[in-house]
Amino acid sequence: MNKKIQFQLSFMMFLEFFIWGGWFVTLGSFLGNNLGATGAEAGMAYSTQSWGAIIAPFIIGLIADRFFNAEKILGVLHLIGAFLMYKMSQSTEFATFYPCVLGYMIAYMPTLALVNSVSFNQMDDSAKQFPLVRVFGTIGWILAGLLISFAFKWDSIANIGQGMLSNTFTMVAVASAVLGVFSFTLPKTPPSAAKGEKGTIRDILGLDALKLLKDRNFLVFFLSSVLICIPLAFYYQNISPFLTEYKVENSTAWASLGQISEVGFMLLLPFFFKKYGFKKTILFGMLAWGIRYALFAYGNTGDLFFMLVIGIALHGICYDFFFVSGQIYTDSKAGEKVKSAAQGLITLATYGIGMLVGFWVAGKIVDKNILADGTHSWQDVWLFPALFALGVLVLFALFFKEETVEYKA
Repeated sequence: MNKKIQFQLSFMMFLEFFIWGGWFVTLGSFLGNNLGATGAEAGMAYSTQSWGAIIAPFIIGLIADRFFNAEKILGVLHLIGAFLMYKMSQSTEFATFYPCVLGYMIAYMPTLALVNSVSFNQMDDSAKQFPLVRVFGTIGWILAGLLISFAFKWDSIANIGQGMLSNTFTMVAVASAVLGVFSFTLPKTPPSAAKGEKGTIRDILGLDALKLLKDRNFLVFFLSSVLICIPLAFYYQNISPFLTEYKVENSTAWASLGQISEVGFMLLLPFFFKKYGFKKTILFGMLAWGIRYALFAYGNTGDLFFMLVIGIALHGICYDFFFVSGQIYTDSKAGEKVKSAAQGLITLATYGIGMLVGFWVAGKIVDKNILADGTHSWQDVWLFPALFALGVLVLFALFFKEETVEYKA
């Protein structure tokens, strides 16, 4: 991979996650302040990510892998996304906003796999080269948050009240249009399926990996992965309106601490994994979920503000120690033949089913804890996922038997 291609792939990855981080973090505050959405409606909006994750394998498996170059589909989807983002920026009520965000997520979620396909197709040593490209995605997400907070100040308490968060969609629409056009200049990535090869629904959904569920340990891990996505959904859906309601300035920048910590804890993961093994690493990740939500429940914007900051920063442990370790475990259990199918099945189960249920539950819990003045009893909201995560931890500790898993980054 030469320097020109590395730059192209890095810029592509930067924009891909700049786009996601530029609106998804502040969506909860936008829905409540601009559209007057209820918790249930916020849950519906966030669950479009899950619907996108469920539909994405069909777009990739039935279209991208068979008929068209990946970079061209990437370009078309982002141009469609730019138009829908602009429409979202103009929305003044939830009824007109929801169809746009649903359409957008159905277009966007397949691009997460497409940028990986384009990248891997140009690499001769993906284990070494891919992290150097992928890190620009994390930088893009972080920079989006910093721009919203410090350059444009759209998430200041005063500007949120004036409806300025709608500008995040305009910013992302421009970025989507740029990536859409830029995608057509990327190195050619032809369809991966051989001519005449028929892709089945079984292949697309990774159903060949279902036989892994006969292994008790993998079944326990699989169910735990689905269940832990319910607390995860609470974080994505509620962190912005929570900080906004607590009158925290630059809330988007504070939230980006989670992505910064993700990079740091990714570096610690190999050491922890090799020293303590898979089970303890997963348990530590689950414990972090419980602790972070307890910190949100009992912290405040006064002398206990540090608790909110630590809770956000724990995102690195929560995500890396559970989900990245889980990907490594799935890889080791599946073997070469069903490796891709197994990863696809886990992604469908977690980001699809698990978070779909999680966003619905989060919406119900938020609505249940509205106070007379229109604010929320956030302590009660956050204690639910804290206790739920600890419940999943206990089940995993009891039923998952210790086994040796080799760390492979």
